[in-house]
Amino acid sequence: MDEINELIMLYDYYGELLSDSQKEYFMDYYFNNLSLGEIADNLEISRNAVHKQIKSAEAKLKEYEEKLKIIKKSNLIKEKLESTNDEKLKEEIIDILES
Repeated sequence: MDEINELIMLYDYYGELLSDSQKEYFMDYYFNNLSLGEIADNLEISRNAVHKQIKSAEAKLKEYEEKLKIIKKSNLIKEKLESTNDEKLKEEIIDILES
């Protein structure tokens, strides 16, 4: 998986743990595809400030996964589910994981 997709997945799991400004910069950069300069102009701050906030958000997202391992555990559970033939159990567990 490339780094951008990994960061987006980390954001999907842990984004709510970031500060409001980190969420805003991250969303603008990765989801809205704005450049650092565009974000800086929109918010009337320096490019460097935007860059620092995005890098800080990226580091925090990676740190959360290193400590909590929610994505890793979720993927392991999904792998195990693929090996069972109990369709009702599969559906119930997938519903839990995706809620």
